[in-house]
Amino acid sequence: MNRNWQSAVVRRLVLLLGACLLLGLVTDQVTLCLLLGISGYLVWTLIQMFRLGHWLEASEFSEQEPPSSHGLWGVIFDNIYRLQRRQQKSRRRLQAVIDRVQASTGALSDAIVMVNSQGCIEWWNPAAEQLLGFRNPDDQGQHITNLIRDPRFIRYFEQNAYSEPLELSSPVIENIRLQYSITLYGTNNRLVVVRNITRLHQLEVMRKDFVANVSHELRTPLTVITGYLETMQDGLALMPDKAPPVWKRALTQMLTQAERMQNIISDLLTLSRLETSDNQVDQGAVNVHELLDTVVNDAMAYSDGKHRVKLECPDSACLTGNREELRSAFSNLVYNAVKYTPEGGDIKVRWLENNYGATLQVKDNGIGIDPQHLPRLTERFYRVDKGRHSQTGGTGLGLAIVKHVLLRHNAVLDVSSKPGKGSTFSCRFPAVRRECG
Repeated sequence: MNRNWQSAVVRRLVLLLGACLLLGLVTDQVTLCLLLGISGYLVWTLIQMFRLGHWLEASEFSEQEPPSSHGLWGVIFDNIYRLQRRQQKSRRRLQAVIDRVQASTGALSDAIVMVNSQGCIEWWNPAAEQLLGFRNPDDQGQHITNLIRDPRFIRYFEQNAYSEPLELSSPVIENIRLQYSITLYGTNNRLVVVRNITRLHQLEVMRKDFVANVSHELRTPLTVITGYLETMQDGLALMPDKAPPVWKRALTQMLTQAERMQNIISDLLTLSRLETSDNQVDQGAVNVHELLDTVVNDAMAYSDGKHRVKLECPDSACLTGNREELRSAFSNLVYNAVKYTPEGGDIKVRWLENNYGATLQVKDNGIGIDPQHLPRLTERFYRVDKGRHSQTGGTGLGLAIVKHVLLRHNAVLDVSSKPGKGSTFSCRFPAVRRECG
């Protein structure tokens, strides 16, 4: 309260008490006059408080003018009235913004659902009623997992980590594929955006089927061609007359390219199998030390003594998962380190464990990777150096296979690298995967 009004209140109270005291001295009833004066002041104050309370209750539903008064209470009434008017204007502006937001989101074909920190639904747009089957007002305030009951969505919603969207079938419309994206805002509130990706899903299924079918169809004729080329190469050695050098060179190059095509087809079939099969991995206890020892020995044979490959892994290391898939992923990482590390380089394969899970770390001191390429490394056929495949013989599918294997094992791939300094590939498995009992 402003000091001027404080001093005015004090002056009025002093004048009242002074008048009561003077009247008491004149009538020889000082105590009675002071008591009557103070009582009258309290009664007047209570009346003003009651008027204020009635006005506040009435003005909550209408813009009623404040009651007339004077002095301190007149100032209080006026100030509260001005505050009310400002709040009403702000409320109207805010409501107008909310109405525009709701109107714009209501026009979207994507479903928008606002969920509070307890997981209860606060608002949704009309598209959510079509794609998710929400009903207004019956579902207002319901927990979202009571309406979308797919266990995969429940796990996704409760994990509080939404870097990747989730794809599921629509709970109300058959043959409709939906993509769920969740964004955290405020105090653990969530904004759920649901898109209809049926067309994209159909195209992706067609692509996967095409790749799988073509790979299968190419495997048989390529095997026949490779067989005849090997037969012709063996026949050159049995020829009594020396064959022209160009024949031997041509056969060698054809066999090399045929072998490379077989590797591509094999990787395509592996990738197709990982993509088209469900996400349920055949569970089993995998002896990680034995698996990594086999992978490292194969890598040393592939290196032919040109690199130093070192393994650090405890004998008791264990992981729950599919052994063949894990071997494929680990082999691709170690083989890549051999391919892209110059002769005489060091490659270290480490298995690390802590309370949060386990990590496979493949570190080399090779040529390294420029940071701009890191986000796209796991794309199929993506190459950092377009001309390097002729030297390394890679298919460009190895890291894509690693990505899909890790996804099926609830793991993630982290890559850190500096050009000319080497690279470190880390496969991080959750703690639940270490439970091999």
